[in-house]
Amino acid sequence: MFEGITDGLKGALSFIDRSRLTEGNIREGLGQVRQALLEADVHFDVANAFVERVTEQALGERVLKSIRPSEQIVGIVHQELVELMGPVDASLPIRRDGLAVIMLCGLQGSGKTTTCGKLARLLKQQGHLPMLVAADLQRPAAIEQLQVIADQIDVPCYTETADSSPLAVCRNGLKQAKANPEIRVVILDTAGRLHVDDELMSELEDIDRKIQPHQVLLVCDAMTGQDAVNSAKAFNDALEVDGVILTKLDGDTRGGAALSVKAVTGVPIKYIGVGEGLDRLEEFRPEGMADRILGMGDVVGLVQRAHEQIDEEEALEQQQKMLEGKFTLDDFSKQMKMMKKMGPIREIMKMIPGMGGMIDDNSEMEDPEADLTRIEGMISSMTPDERSNPDRIDRARRNRIARGSGSDPADVNNLIKQFDAMSGMMQQMAGMGMKDRMKAVKGMSDGGMLDPAAQLRREKTRSKRGPVDTGVAKNQKRQKRKKARKARRRNRR
Repeated sequence: MFEGITDGLKGALSFIDRSRLTEGNIREGLGQVRQALLEADVHFDVANAFVERVTEQALGERVLKSIRPSEQIVGIVHQELVELMGPVDASLPIRRDGLAVIMLCGLQGSGKTTTCGKLARLLKQQGHLPMLVAADLQRPAAIEQLQVIADQIDVPCYTETADSSPLAVCRNGLKQAKANPEIRVVILDTAGRLHVDDELMSELEDIDRKIQPHQVLLVCDAMTGQDAVNSAKAFNDALEVDGVILTKLDGDTRGGAALSVKAVTGVPIKYIGVGEGLDRLEEFRPEGMADRILGMGDVVGLVQRAHEQIDEEEALEQQQKMLEGKFTLDDFSKQMKMMKKMGPIREIMKMIPGMGGMIDDNSEMEDPEADLTRIEGMISSMTPDERSNPDRIDRARRNRIARGSGSDPADVNNLIKQFDAMSGMMQQMAGMGMKDRMKAVKGMSDGGMLDPAAQLRREKTRSKRGPVDTGVAKNQKRQKRKKARKARRRNRR
């Protein structure tokens, strides 16, 4: 996410870093920052105000006379990004006694119904049983979609026929929730339109006035850029929205909506949708987002994802195996499955400090998801004995594994080589501190261990170009040319 703004800001800040710092080239560099923000679809007034604040601080005596002024400027940009998007309180009004009512609203196509399911799943994980209420009676199949989502996450869902009124559905749903003492939260999925109109706002205001939800959350599609900001302003003017949920942020390469919505509307972003799965909703953290935008990673966000998706006992068991040198291809396969649960591999690696740039620079790392799937297929085609003792895999076994997984024997051979190197490195890493682990991870990446199919791609590329000249081959060619010259001289005589 945010590749456009990240690249633009990195380019502008590296210009400042390369230059001999004067007031003139600081202003020029920050002019590039402003251009990067505008190209990322940040609101014009927000971009101007942001650069003015950064410029005022960057031209201060404290920065210009510091030992590393360029680092100070990066720090100022980071802090201003945090303040631009925050502060944020992502907590919801869960009550000790009684029901908390949350109304979700937004334009049609913003992902509102799916977000209801994501929020319900998150609340259930936190120990609060939610009930979904299907009050979107405008969009065809919206009621059925919400019911399917509720079944998937195993929470109750209140529905009526499409000829009911949205207000009546909300009232009746609330009445049913009050009759069940286990239900703590009611989430109202209201109707949207393709654009903001009087009929939509009148319907939502009616529900807001008569149901009096404890919180109104607006769902916006981040990929619509400034349209998301404009719709947020219109909804807030009518309803006094308490927070925004930005969806499809994983597909938004610009980031303008995330940087603009709080400044323009005064409404904070509370949650972000970072994928299609019902587990892909995160609390919005301005610090983490600023870190990601500047390519600094997001360790806190990474730890939170790991805590949610990875079984702690299993992770400790894997670590113990590494320490004892008992790490097998079975364990390797389990580790890959854990990583895939946490989200797209590129996104995960970008959350590790120092690795965002490495991913961008590594053009061979085209599709790590597909590579991991191929590797899982090869490991699954091995016998339990082969997975525990890969050194026993000879040519005949390699051919059998390749046929079973639909791959080449060279793929299998390369996997075994990469695994041998990786298992040794992992054993060393298990006893290291965090700083040394980061160095080791960089070494693994440089060696292609984080992308086990990369070396095979290199080998295939070489084979297309033809054999590489070694020292022996060059010497043989020289001798051949020398003999040809001697033969030509003899013929002339």
